[in-house]
Amino acid sequence: MKTIGTPFAMKGLTLKNRTVMAPMCQYSVDKEDGIPNDWHYVHYVSRAVGGTGLIIMEMTSVTPEGRITNQDLGLWDDNQIPAYQRIVSEVHKYGAKIGIQIAHAGRKAEDALQPVGPSNLGGEALPEETKNGSLKQPRALKLNEIQEIIQQFKEAARRAVAAGFDTIELHGAHGYLLHQFMSPSINNRTDEYGQDLSKFGVEVIRSVKSVMPEDMPLILRISAIEYIDGGYGLDHSLQIAEQFKEAGVDIFHVSTGGEGIPGSLKPGNYPGYQVPLARAFKEKFGLPVIAVGMLSTPQVAEAALSNGDADLVAVARGMLNDPYWSLHAIKEITRKVTPPFQYARSIQ
Repeated sequence: MKTIGTPFAMKGLTLKNRTVMAPMCQYSVDKEDGIPNDWHYVHYVSRAVGGTGLIIMEMTSVTPEGRITNQDLGLWDDNQIPAYQRIVSEVHKYGAKIGIQIAHAGRKAEDALQPVGPSNLGGEALPEETKNGSLKQPRALKLNEIQEIIQQFKEAARRAVAAGFDTIELHGAHGYLLHQFMSPSINNRTDEYGQDLSKFGVEVIRSVKSVMPEDMPLILRISAIEYIDGGYGLDHSLQIAEQFKEAGVDIFHVSTGGEGIPGSLKPGNYPGYQVPLARAFKEKFGLPVIAVGMLSTPQVAEAALSNGDADLVAVARGMLNDPYWSLHAIKEITRKVTPPFQYARSIQ
């Protein structure tokens, strides 16, 4: 039976347990050059010391203009690679594996002089995580610009492989560019990228897979439903995800929303509220899924695994609160844990 402390394997990725540190932006690149600094080094390595099975580094932009803010990470230049290598190497010393989430913010690029998106829809208020509470009016991408961004994803993936990451996650959720293209409420294009809402995502996936090792799994984070009035539901995301699976996605990381202020449908405010959607993806595609969303209570995380709803559990705020969340959760569930020997006197 799957339980929080048991190993997980997919292609060439083997995890010592089923805990995942969900990607969370730190907004801490003070030099605005996209390069991780000592804050990021300590932040991620401490979670490896804390027993996490898989760490997914925060949303990292494929281009300077695609950052949410200028303080975000980037992988648009080979000169950025060494700083990531330093983090990856140290994380591996503690038996953890590490991936990186690459993305383009699209119309949610708050510091861009002119945000871009599939269409010029935007400028409205978005959820409270936005720095200014509202967004600038985006400009619709031209066809040649779409191709440039697809190439930028490919080059960022190449750099991630060179940096030694164990897996790559594409951010197709929370209202960022991949999500924008697949959303009928945001994408009103009349060309091929509007007629087929999966096309942009499929082309990004294929381009990224072309530079990844055969045994490296590709993760896609997806918003299974939207919360804006008129937003899409589960049937739509499953239909789009079918195309993404065929293009090469190996693992789905199932979240929700982020595209705008919720309307009559509100996100749940209770533990495990997104878990049924993860189960729907698992049942539909037979691929491993990562459940996420208020899973910080070890018993809730364990239930998602032992009930067969998910293969991995991602924890965000819980790991901000406690770098050793994985060790503590595994100990609480299994009564047996192997911490670094330096901490054995207090955690065993």
